[in-house]
Amino acid sequence: MSEPYSVLFPPDEPRPPLQREPPPFFRDLLLDQVVEAITAGREEYDLKPFFHTPLASSSAVLFRQEVLRDLEDASLRAEILAFSASMRAVRADLSAAEKATYLRQRERWVLDAVARYCEAVSRLAQVLSQASLRSRGLLGFSDHLRAYTASSAFRLLAEEAEGLRRQLASLRYTVFLRGLRVEVRPYAGEPDYSEEITLTFQRFRQGDTKEYRFSFPDWPEMNHVEARILDGVAELHADLFSRISRFCTAHRDFLDPRIVAFDREVQFYLAYLEFIAPLRQAGLPFCYPEVSETSKEVSADAVFDLALAHKLVREGSLPVCNDLSLTDPERILVVTGPNQGGKTTFARAFGQLHFLASLGLPVPGRTARLPLPDQIFTHFQRAELATDLHGRLEDDLLRIRQILRSATPRSIVIINEIFSSTTLQDALFLSQRVASAFLELDVLCVWVTFLDELSRLGEKVVSMVALVSPHNPEERTYRVVRRPADGLAYALALAKKYGLTYEQVRERVRP
Repeated sequence: MSEPYSVLFPPDEPRPPLQREPPPFFRDLLLDQVVEAITAGREEYDLKPFFHTPLASSSAVLFRQEVLRDLEDASLRAEILAFSASMRAVRADLSAAEKATYLRQRERWVLDAVARYCEAVSRLAQVLSQASLRSRGLLGFSDHLRAYTASSAFRLLAEEAEGLRRQLASLRYTVFLRGLRVEVRPYAGEPDYSEEITLTFQRFRQGDTKEYRFSFPDWPEMNHVEARILDGVAELHADLFSRISRFCTAHRDFLDPRIVAFDREVQFYLAYLEFIAPLRQAGLPFCYPEVSETSKEVSADAVFDLALAHKLVREGSLPVCNDLSLTDPERILVVTGPNQGGKTTFARAFGQLHFLASLGLPVPGRTARLPLPDQIFTHFQRAELATDLHGRLEDDLLRIRQILRSATPRSIVIINEIFSSTTLQDALFLSQRVASAFLELDVLCVWVTFLDELSRLGEKVVSMVALVSPHNPEERTYRVVRRPADGLAYALALAKKYGLTYEQVRERVRP
């Protein structure tokens, strides 16, 4: 059986198997927090596997970008959201039908679900046919909807459901109450006693008075008295209720699998656009990156950490944006600078940028040209090993060995302060060996380190430095720029922090 038409995957390419568990690097890059925020409120659609599974080709990335560009139209997006709300109501009706104890009530839930479904699908088909669509994904789905709603099977389904509902709405009957006895009879023109009672007591009304009426809760379940009344009505109109039963049996599986798939898949796009909307409104740029399976060139302007931006915008501030680039033969960005200067945030932004691009999504930045990685590897310090120096070194070596065994020339590696548990000399020796192995593999790498010497390994290595304020070396700017590493530039800030500047020392020893 062929898979339903998809608006997430091109029809002429194999679909990657969905990954239910997040990739290993998600936590290091804070993408677990990002995906959690994106999918919040849409748990019923099970969207996380889509956000865990990168695309393998630039054509698949372009396929999704086309759909997203169409969905940037706010009016189209609103119509699709309305369709999704209707489909949720359909599922609620069907769920109520499954839980219903009485057959007649169960059939009414199904009948309402069918009618609601047909109305929603017809409306969506009309909207898409009139929209200025450009994407292959939405155009293909629109073609399917046009053919589906024009089919005799769908027209018959919609007409029969609506006809049965109209007939049900037109039914009139009389309920006689004699003590504890309830009797259902055909309506024979009996007067409406509620109107007579209202008119009788109207003369006692004296202006505006306190309102004592209240509404009974409309419970979805029927009690046994209501069920017997309904059975009595069904006996009076046996032909109509028999047709309803046959209708529900014949259309037990009325949902079109392609429409059900669309309802779920389109949430992937809608959820992300809703997530980035407040960031855009705050002035942060997003762009559709150019991706390549062959070029290793990296060029991106005004890049920022998406997880940090989500947090800061809610607090009323903005993250600092940075530019980055790698051109042949450059392969490794070595990032140095003071602690808490934005180095790790920069590295995370680099990883987020490439993974979001591989999902076919707009990425944080004004412009971006990126390679499409086959894998992303990260090496960040594990909190549980923070105080175990021996354990940290062993963990560093084992994890790096696994990365070297698994990485390919299309992989991206992000290293954050590796070998910090050993001596400076050993850390430099080990880091140089690992960097040489990365260069031999031809991977792209961002390496956050306290070792300036790593930035001087040759033409394939680029130095980037986290800047401090020129007026106050203790003030971080969170700007990361291309420039030669110079650890001495931060010596004054460190000396001042610990009271070791010439003036501070002289003041202390002065008699």
